[in-house]
Amino acid sequence: MIRTWMMLGMLMAAPVLAQTAEEEAGDVSEVDKDAKGPLKERVRPVSGYFFKQDGRFELSPGIAFSLRDAFFNKYVLGGLLAYHFTEELGLALRAGYALSSISGSTQVCDSSGCRPPTRQKLEDSGAYGNIRVMGDLELQWAPIYGKISLSAEAFLPFKLYVFIGPGVVMYGPTGDLKLSFGGTAGIGFRFAATRFLAVRMEFRDFLYQENRLNKRSLRNQLMFDFGISFFFPTGFDS
Repeated sequence: MIRTWMMLGMLMAAPVLAQTAEEEAGDVSEVDKDAKGPLKERVRPVSGYFFKQDGRFELSPGIAFSLRDAFFNKYVLGGLLAYHFTEELGLALRAGYALSSISGSTQVCDSSGCRPPTRQKLEDSGAYGNIRVMGDLELQWAPIYGKISLSAEAFLPFKLYVFIGPGVVMYGPTGDLKLSFGGTAGIGFRFAATRFLAVRMEFRDFLYQENRLNKRSLRNQLMFDFGISFFFPTGFDS
């Protein structure tokens, strides 16, 4: 009889002993973990935006490089001025002056061998692509805002955008410059370094028509743009 009462007493005390052991081992609920655990201090809630475009002007000097040139490599010095009506939509005016060099893919061959042509020979032969001035008006749409993880607690915010609009070019040798209208389209990224400073990178295609030696040709010029963007006002409401 005594043994039976002892066994019943041990069974009744087991849940109490188990609960006490769990508390001593630190087995608490998920709510208690969130409230008391170390993650409460390490992971803080995100509030607001680090970088915004809505209602701000953008001034972005930069340089552009031509791609896949048959006759002339272009290096365009210039930039753009933009106003962002909303976080997604903006209007930009771009202009630049182009410096050029002879493309390495062009060779003149005769009985003595092959060699790069002179600029005068290319211009006299009516070679296309000798652009001097470029400009366009772009409608920009930025549908994607994201962050690139640099480390456990450091992120690089970025905006992906596309653009399209009419443009104008001046081309040809000095003393015989011609004007042509066309259009441009492309895709770009802005990587925000601070709340008012960003790095701009773009791939774009410029379509226009050239008239050389009374021969018309529809040309498309691929460009890579790199610039530094300054946003005004420098601050914004997050």
